[in-house]
Amino acid sequence: MGIEIERKFLTASEEWRGFGEGADYRQGYLSTDAERTVRVRTAGERGYLTIKGSSVGATRTEYEYEIPVEDARELLDELCTRPLIEKRRFRILYADLTWEVDEFFGENHGLVLAEVELASEEQPVDLPPWIGEEVTGDPRYFNASLVERPFATWGA
Repeated sequence: MGIEIERKFLTASEEWRGFGEGADYRQGYLSTDAERTVRVRTAGERGYLTIKGSSVGATRTEYEYEIPVEDARELLDELCTRPLIEKRRFRILYADLTWEVDEFFGENHGLVLAEVELASEEQPVDLPPWIGEEVTGDPRYFNASLVERPFATWGA
């Protein structure tokens, strides 16, 4: 069984910028059911299909498969729920962990999230100085939720 253990944070400053080139991602959802999500993603010139179970704390089941990028683009354009998630992902090494900082565009413009994958929920994490509030358990920040209620609508 595939398992993902991930903690998610808001960024508190722009200090993370300049730590490397970002990669553009487009992703959409074929299912955003609370018990399971089915995601299609392009990351650069690669395509992926990902199935995730519901979260329990920072842990959930995850299965990810590479698919032809043209298939992923067709699924995104023709079958995925709107709006699509558009973001640029930066991978930043800090204290022996790789942080993924996602800068969102489109209907989620203005949102910047940082995630770190762990070996266990108990693994100690040395937080970078640019990390802000932890939002791991807040479902509003799940990418699937950002399709249903984009960040741009939160003030409404």
